[in-house]
Amino acid sequence: MFERFTNTARRAVVLSQLEARQLRHDSIAPRHLLLGVMTAESATAADVLGELGVQPEAARTQVIATYGRGEDEPSGHIPFSDSAKEALELSLREALALKHSYIGTLHLLLGLVAGPPEDIAAVLDPLGVDCDAVRQAAMDRLSASDLPTEP
Repeated sequence: MFERFTNTARRAVVLSQLEARQLRHDSIAPRHLLLGVMTAESATAADVLGELGVQPEAARTQVIATYGRGEDEPSGHIPFSDSAKEALELSLREALALKHSYIGTLHLLLGLVAGPPEDIAAVLDPLGVDCDAVRQAAMDRLSASDLPTEP
């Protein structure tokens, strides 16, 4: 599936693993994918979230407040949780529904907010943004011909 990902989306996934490792979490959850799309260089999803008032540091602080830090740093490869796998699958479905041949960070973001809402809502709601607003903003960006998106 990762062959369809743009370079920026791939980088976001790599960054999500780093986020999980730094927080000492033993799996990559949707919250880590959210942090990954917010911190990947040139990520259109980060721009959309920023326009909604969501900044990476605030989101990371909320992740720590809600989920804490683990005791021990995980070693080796950190696996995706079932809910993260579902979000990745939903990002593919979102791209296909839009007739896009690629998966960019906006598709990842759409997959995150389309999936089980608990994890993402636990991060975004306290920051004053709901999943419906994120979905609408992402769709608006994808349909705007004068605003950049990742190819």
